[in-house]
Amino acid sequence: MPVDQAPRTRPGRPEQQLLKRRFTARTLPQLRLRVEECAACAGLPEPQRGGFVLAVDEVLTNAVEHAGGEGRLLLRRVGDELEAQVSDAGPGFSADVIPELLPGLDGGHRGRGLWLARLTTDRLRIAPAHPGSVVTLAVALPPGPVALFRPAP
Repeated sequence: MPVDQAPRTRPGRPEQQLLKRRFTARTLPQLRLRVEECAACAGLPEPQRGGFVLAVDEVLTNAVEHAGGEGRLLLRRVGDELEAQVSDAGPGFSADVIPELLPGLDGGHRGRGLWLARLTTDRLRIAPAHPGSVVTLAVALPPGPVALFRPAP
C-alpha cells in the first residue's frame, strides 16, 4: 500500500459526503460508532470495515494525543472508494515516521497506529497543512450501485 505526500485530484469521480465532524478525546467513542455506521451504509463489508474503522480511529487518536487535542474528520465516498480525511493543527509530520516493521520488532516503540493504518487501508496520504497535517485514508468499495445515504445529525 503506497504512502503519498502529494495531494491528488479526482476529476470526474462522484463524491458523496457522509460525515463531517470536529472531534476531541471526549467525542472519539461516539465518532468511532458513526464511522462504523457510515462505512456499513456505504457498502464496505467485514472484515474490511473493521480494519478501516481501526485505521481511522488510530489517526483520530494520534491527532488528539500529538496535535493539540482536537481535529476534524471528513468521511466521504469518492467514486469507488470510501475516504476519511483527518486534519489537525499540530506541529505536522510526514510519512517518514511510519515504521516499516511492526513497532517493537525494529527497536522502536512509536508509530503503531500509523503502521496499522497503512496496513489496513488501500491508500494513505499525509499532506502538510498550515498549521498541522491532513491524513487521508481510503479503501476500495465493492462494485455495485451507489446507495444514497444521509447520515443522522
